[in-house]
Amino acid sequence: MIASYGFACTDANEPLKPWSFERRDLRDDDVRIEITHCGVCHSDIHQARNDWGFAVYPLVPGHEIVGRVTEVGSAVSGFKVGDRVGVGCIVDSCQECAACGEGLEQYCENGMTQTYADTDRRDGSTTYGGYSDQIVVRDKFVLRMPETLDQAAAAPLLCAGITTWSPLRHWKVGKGHKLGVVGLGGLGHMAVKFGVALGAEVTLFTRSPEKEQEARALGATNVVLSTDPKQMEAIAGTLDFVLNTVPNSHDVNPYLAALKRDGAQILVGVITPLDPPVGGANLIMQRKTLAGSLIGGIAETQEMLDFCGEHGITCDIETIKIADINKAFERTMKGDVHYRFVIDMASLAETRQAA
Repeated sequence: MIASYGFACTDANEPLKPWSFERRDLRDDDVRIEITHCGVCHSDIHQARNDWGFAVYPLVPGHEIVGRVTEVGSAVSGFKVGDRVGVGCIVDSCQECAACGEGLEQYCENGMTQTYADTDRRDGSTTYGGYSDQIVVRDKFVLRMPETLDQAAAAPLLCAGITTWSPLRHWKVGKGHKLGVVGLGGLGHMAVKFGVALGAEVTLFTRSPEKEQEARALGATNVVLSTDPKQMEAIAGTLDFVLNTVPNSHDVNPYLAALKRDGAQILVGVITPLDPPVGGANLIMQRKTLAGSLIGGIAETQEMLDFCGEHGITCDIETIKIADINKAFERTMKGDVHYRFVIDMASLAETRQAA
């Protein structure tokens, strides 16, 4: 076993604190990675607090992982020591079902294995995430990080990036399309960046008037205050797609009204029941679609990273030390982050010295 060190919580009501634990020894198809940076995702907080009811403790969060390869298994040919790599939300899948065969491991019919708080499908051990010094991952689920990108700012691409990239690619959003983006947070600002880079005309929907300048700086052509009935009426029937990144239950009907005939609204944030309900007429009368999308497969994630490397796209971040992770959780829940926290894992050494 490989002695490892990171931050974990042992209960939904406990803060994260230093924890020594063990990673598995390398299998033939494993890659061992020294973690240099890890993004802080809303999902990390939900899992740590057991908001979804299936957390496994002790819990080491983190699925926006960037680092360097330090060791490879005997059957690994695609990576070598020193390679800059990343790990996202998935570390394994059955590799046998129809979804896996299409490179859609996130929809694995036998259940994908998540990076943390999940069960290793080979030995039944618990998976631990990236708030730690190192990780061991099956080679098929390791990604190549473009060396041209700032590695800290690239870390959130492994979740916030692919979560917004995948639906844009699936619905073939591009030049000539009018794309609406709901919300300008960690996911929303990436959706704006991707939409612009893909050639779409982007409209941001926001409840915050102060977001207009930021949205336009990111490339949005239009900004609509969603609480203003006149602005919402003016945008009705004009958009081809709406990518809705809001993580809380809210009224999606006004964004359906913003779509043209045959338009689609794609949800990537909310997983709780929609409230108020969706009006059937909002779909039927203009053949509109309300759909959802979950992160992305490994091939698609690599495509996204390569695209970011070519276009110089990263996430807007604030870098923190691991000792400040509990404050970062609090600030994230208050929306006090622009737009994503990323942990500099070199700061782990400071916590060891203080222990």
